[in-house]
Amino acid sequence: MTGNTAPMRNPSHKRLPPPPGVQPDDGPNSERRTADAEMARVLRTEPTRMALDSSGAGIAHWRHDPLHDVVEPMSHHVIMAYNGMMQRMERRSGKSVAIGTFRPGVLIIIPEGSSSRWDIPKPVDVVQLYLPNATLKRIADEAGTAGTPSLLERTAHPDPITSRLILSAADALEGNGALDALFRHQLTDLLATRVLAAHTGAPTTFQPTMGGLSPKVLLRTIERLRSDSDADVSLDALASDAGLSRFHFCRSFKESTGLSPHAWLRQHRLEQAMNMLRESDESVVSIAAALGYSSQTAFAAAFKKLTGETPSDWRRRVR
Repeated sequence: MTGNTAPMRNPSHKRLPPPPGVQPDDGPNSERRTADAEMARVLRTEPTRMALDSSGAGIAHWRHDPLHDVVEPMSHHVIMAYNGMMQRMERRSGKSVAIGTFRPGVLIIIPEGSSSRWDIPKPVDVVQLYLPNATLKRIADEAGTAGTPSLLERTAHPDPITSRLILSAADALEGNGALDALFRHQLTDLLATRVLAAHTGAPTTFQPTMGGLSPKVLLRTIERLRSDSDADVSLDALASDAGLSRFHFCRSFKESTGLSPHAWLRQHRLEQAMNMLRESDESVVSIAAALGYSSQTAFAAAFKKLTGETPSDWRRRVR
């Protein structure tokens, strides 16, 4: 998990980006910044929270000042949900101007490689998903869609379900490496699925899940998730062990258990924590470390979110 992104100097811009449909220079001398680096440059601040993979895919929560600048082409699609005060804004690409209203329930999409000038007059509170095109293509391939999907530019476009999913992402990170990675991968695939279904030039239709995991595969998956060893419980490892794509594994696992892999592991870790608090005299900080939390504070916050009590209060009550 990456916690900080250093702000970078914001150079001046003497021209507007090309109009929609005109591709930026992709020659050998053209280098696009990753989404987190470009956002740090243009927003001139650091995110309040960020979780990134090595590919640059991930989630970032930003609170920034009014913006009047050009966002340069990036190496990821950026999909964001707005959580601040309602305000009008303007987005300009060449001679094309989009005027929209930022408010909860709308979606903003900046496709990979596109560029536009933004004029936002008031402070902004926004959660952003950084989505590599390779992930979008993988989900499309796994869903049986031919060709490479083309993501549409969206400016304050109504999509309350996707918006809520993105906004909830920042608060769902718990400071537990295995849980946070599993949640992030799962959420990325889910959001890529939603984007393909509603925000591409040729919307993708996803067939309903037909059956869950076989009993043998489900048992093996549960054993891996329950393991106290260093077993890899990433979504890639779980899906590979089941002989399925990530897309089909998540759908089949939920069909079999009623829970997503992340929700199942989260519930299991809570049960482990309760057993350790009830049956041992280990300190809360030792239990937090044993369960993979980065700190006692992170463990206590996650425990209270699920039970309504701190670990110490819960232990005193049940003993």
